Amino acid sequence: MIETGSLLGGLVFGSIGTGYFLYGKNQQHIVALLSGVALCVIPYVATTALLMIPLSVVFMALPFVLHFD
Repeated sequence: MIETGSLLGGLVFGSIGTGYFLYGKNQQHIVALLSGVALCVIPYVATTALLMIPLSVVFMALPFVLHFD
């Protein structure tokens, strides 16, 4: 059975990942682009919300921590 938290987390983090991907593509920001791809893939790999949420938070923070000028 699929948990409600997994479905909702997948929708939220997948949407955020799409935004990161589009931003990274338009601004040529490779860290944001790869974070966006990772955020879109995580809901398919992580089977529970307890695994999905920490991974997603790390990838959401990554473009702010790693910025190459």
